[in-house]
Order: sequence, then C-alpha cells, then structure tokens
Amino acid sequence: MGRVFLFWSPLKPSINLYSEHHTRKIEMSSLCRLIRRTLSTATTATATDSTKAKSFCKEIYKERNLEQLVEKFKIASVDEDFRTKPSVYKEAVRRLAAARKFNYVEEILEDQKQYKDISKEGFNAHLISLYGSAGMFDNARKVFDEMLERNCAQTVVSFNALLGACVNSKKFDEAEGLFKGLSKELDIEPDLVSYNTVLKAFCEMGSMDSAVTLLDEMEKKGLEADLITFNTLLHGFYAKGRFVDGERIWEQMKEKNVEPDVRSYNAKLLGLTLEKRMEDAVKVVEEMKSEGIQLDTFSYSTLIRGFVNERDLKKAKHWYHEIGRSGCKRDKLTLEGLIPFALQKGDFMFAYGICKDVLCSKLLVQNALIQSVVDALAKESRMEAAKELVNLGDAHHTYSYKLNLPSI
Repeated sequence: MGRVFLFWSPLKPSINLYSEHHTRKIEMSSLCRLIRRTLSTATTATATDSTKAKSFCKEIYKERNLEQLVEKFKIASVDEDFRTKPSVYKEAVRRLAAARKFNYVEEILEDQKQYKDISKEGFNAHLISLYGSAGMFDNARKVFDEMLERNCAQTVVSFNALLGACVNSKKFDEAEGLFKGLSKELDIEPDLVSYNTVLKAFCEMGSMDSAVTLLDEMEKKGLEADLITFNTLLHGFYAKGRFVDGERIWEQMKEKNVEPDVRSYNAKLLGLTLEKRMEDAVKVVEEMKSEGIQLDTFSYSTLIRGFVNERDLKKAKHWYHEIGRSGCKRDKLTLEGLIPFALQKGDFMFAYGICKDVLCSKLLVQNALIQSVVDALAKESRMEAAKELVNLGDAHHTYSYKLNLPSI
C-alpha cells in the first residue's frame, strides 16, 4: 500500500484557525477605527493623489521579490495617502514575516518614523501592532517607549496595542506584568480590550484559574464581559479538556444575554470531540443550523477529526463532502489525517478523490502523502486514477509535486 501516515493525537488539538484569528481580533476593531481617523485627519489628497496611492498598493501586492517589495514600500511611503492604507502595511509585514525576513520588516517600519504621522498616537499604535503581528515584541516596545521622546500621548489605545503585540508575539508570561505594572506606571486605566487581551494570554498558558480571577476583577470594576471575553474563556476551557468548566462559562454567557456565535459553538464542538462525544457534537451542529449560524472551516474540520479519531470513515466522509458543498476552504492538517485514514480503511477511491481535490486547488499537502495514494492505487491496479494524480501533480500551478508512477 505504500507509506501510511499516523493521524494526529486526539487529545492535542492542533487547529490554529480560531486562536490566530481571535488573538488579532481582540484589539483590531477599535485600533483600525483610530488608525483611519488619525491618518486621514491631515490628508487633503486629490483624486490624483488617491489614484497614485492605489497604484503603489497594486505594485506592492503583486511584487514577488521581497527585496524589491521593501524598496517599493519605502518609496510609496513618501505619499501621504499611501500611509492611510493599513491593509497594505498588514499584508507586506505578513509576507515578510512568513518568509522570516524580520530585518526587512524592521526596515520598512523604522522608515515610517521620518514622517509627521509619527507624532500621532494612532500611527504609533499601528506600528506597534504590526511589529506584534510579526512576533517582534522588542521592536514594538521600543516604538511605545519612544512615544514619550516625541511628546506623543500614551493612552489606553497604544497601551492596548502593546499588550496585543505581546500576546501576538507569544510572550504570554509577560502580558500580566505589562498589564499591571505599566498601566500603574503611566496612570492608564485598562479597558475591556486590555482585559480581553490578558485573558487570552492566560488561556494560552493554560492558566485558566487566573483567567477566571481576572474576569471577576474586570466585572468588579464595572466592565461587562462581551462575546470576545466569553469566546476566549470557552476556547480556553474546552480546548484544555475542562468541558464542565466550559459549560459553566457557557451558562454564564447566556445569563448575561450574550448570544453565542460560530466561534462559541466551535469551541464547544472541540470540547465534545475531545470528550469523544460525537453524537452530541452533531446535535450541536443541528442547534447551530436552527439558530441560523453557518458552519465554517473550523467546524467541519473538528467534526472530521473527531470521526477519524473514532475510526468512523462513513461519517468522516459525510462531513468531508459537506465541507465541499458548503464552499468553505478545506484545512490542510485535517486532510493530512484523513487521507492515510482512508488508505488504512481500504477506501482507495476516496483517498484518490481527496488528492484530486487538493491537486486541483491551491492547497498544499505533503508530497509523500499523495505519493502513498498513487502507490496504493497502482497496487490495486487502478492505473488510470494513479496516472491522473501524477499528471495533476506535474501541472499544479502553485507547487511542483514530484510524483512517480510505480512499476507493478
């Protein structure tokens, strides 16, 4: 049959879609509003200026050479209107950080300090958040500390950006010290965003009791927990296998008339799959549908993983086909567990179908994994299907798979 890959541990969830998105969302909405308001205050750009900024953005988005991207970014930054485009900053930093070109991230962000925008808190908060998204907390802290030198106000906005940068840089153990020490030092009153960010840090560290204590402290100060607060706690408890505590938080959320969203339900789905309660997980899905909440990639992937861990191929196949019909993107890690499971169960054509879906999309999985399906198909005398996968691998427009047709 060829190589068969072991599946993931059912006790250690490795889907990161929720966590990464949720960490960014904690501080992003209020910060983005301030950035746009602050950066546009002094902008008197004409229609021509706006067109020029859009042209700069287009050039940067399509530039594949990272060194050239940096140069084009620095040239574009001279344009005042360009500096009011947070999305192009975010994408450039994302690409550079993904390539581990942290020196390039530093080059384009430090270059921003020469412009008059650096005297405004919103612009500084933006730079702090961008450094945080790249995992460069020391740089983020440097920008924050330099604000005093520029006579730039440090309010809860830039304070929250620094907390967010700390958490996004995965320096979870430093978040509490910043939260308590720096806020006192600067006489800043933490707000709901501040508390939610530190809650996230506690949950990431598995310090759930500290998270609950912080929730109590927050409420004593008159701050009402919101959906982000509860989703952070729900995911923390359910993902750590503390299902009963998760249910307690769920009830608390309902008592406060905070309506759960897809992330709330996804956290519960994860908790149920870790408890091996797949029938209850399906009931939760039915509840979601009755409430008009659409499943997302995380929902489907959690169900598929759960049924694979239960060794139930029929139901895993059902939810795989459901994700296809839904239009949601398939998750790489889930497929890398589902393909070997299909081979183990002897359902070679299902494994073939998954590989075909992968090779006809931009999704990338391990070359050896698809090769194992080619080998299995050839061994089962399904040569046409095996040849098709090899040909699709050769023609893949994003990644050149090295698939070989075995001689049988």
